[in-house]
Amino acid sequence: MRGYHEMIDGRKTTYYREDDTSSGIENTILHEMREMMELIFAEVCPGYRPLRTLATHLAANRFATAVLLPRKSFESKMYETGLDVIALADFHQKSCSQVLLRMGEVLQGRLFFYGALYELGLDVEPDWTVTYWTRSWNEELPDANIHGVEDLFPRKGHQVIPGSLVSRVILEGRPYFVRRITLLDDDNEEGLTAIAQPYAPWGNIITKVALVVILGQDRELLRPQLERTRPIAIEDLHRHL
Repeated sequence: MRGYHEMIDGRKTTYYREDDTSSGIENTILHEMREMMELIFAEVCPGYRPLRTLATHLAANRFATAVLLPRKSFESKMYETGLDVIALADFHQKSCSQVLLRMGEVLQGRLFFYGALYELGLDVEPDWTVTYWTRSWNEELPDANIHGVEDLFPRKGHQVIPGSLVSRVILEGRPYFVRRITLLDDDNEEGLTAIAQPYAPWGNIITKVALVVILGQDRELLRPQLERTRPIAIEDLHRHL
């Protein structure tokens, strides 16, 4: 258990894991604060409908992330790194999952974006699967989105596919970039573009792979990440990541 709260002599008390990182402790305290605030909302606002347990937990996660990763400064650094999940996590000293989900929130309404985090399971025969994913849409330009290809974007629990961008990263231990992912048989379409990058905090042992996908027309946004990571480039893929 990472943290919890309870009432002691009429005072709310929060507990956090003693051996947790500073970032983890900060996140736990903010998370528990938001859960405690849920009861206050119902008291001060008669029309408020209290959230259920799971919804409260998710709201607490979002609250902690918004406080620790303020929108304006986070957005600036996000573009500066070229939508680089791993670079952002290192810079802010936060988990890759927290950064990935915050990217989806900050980009919502502004840009078509899909991001996923793959991690190795702990089963007897572990598989690499999606543990976190997020997506945002461009609400100002509805045509600047991808529709009708939901099966293209892996959801939580989806196993890595042989031959995919992520599988190549796992095998080679290097980042991979695909310049164009076509969705139709028309070779003139711009399609999508994607980059997958390994996270290996302990030398050569890859513990995570971060995948980022945007429209081909927005490819320039990835330039800082491409220049920094120098990935192996693939020219084309068709209807798969």
